[in-house]
Formats: sequence, structure tokens, C-alpha cells
Amino acid sequence: MANIQYYDVILRPVVTEKSMDLMADKKYTFYVHTDANKAMIKDAVEKMFEGTKVAKVNTMNIPGKKRRRGAVMGQSAARKKAIVQLTEDSADIEIFSGL
Repeated sequence: MANIQYYDVILRPVVTEKSMDLMADKKYTFYVHTDANKAMIKDAVEKMFEGTKVAKVNTMNIPGKKRRRGAVMGQSAARKKAIVQLTEDSADIEIFSGL
């Protein structure tokens, strides 16, 4: 397993209609490093965002899609997505405010 620091775990937030609807339940969606596990994701969220307490983490692996450009076949990169559930007394994540 790679030596992943907490600031390398979370790559970027996922901003879709479905992820915005989940924010009402204090669930936030991120693309994460493909080698990160649930404990690493929980630790990264709690360290990167002040006052947050993670209750639960759900992860899903998204395989790459087959792509074709002329006669050349290829595949897009595989990704990993995490839905982080915060506790009721936890502070909200600020990067999602104002969206």
C-alpha cells in the first residue's frame, strides 16, 4: 500500500444534484484516492475540516469506461467515491456552502 498522507486522500468534492440533495442529511460526497480505506477517509475529513465529526463513510469504486479514438482503444481512469455522513452535532463543511 502506498504511503498516503491525510491531505492526499481527498481529491475533490462531487458537485451534482444528487450530492447537493444529500447535504440536507449532512452527507458530503468526495472523489478520493483509489488506495484510501474508510478509516483513512474519516481521518482526513476530520483533520481537513475544523469541527467535523464523521459518523459513517460509504465508498464505491467506479471502473474506467472503454473509450475509442479512431482505431485506438483505451480506457478512462478508474475512480473511487466516498459519501461521508457527519454527526448531528458536527459543524458543516464550508466548501459546500454557497453552492
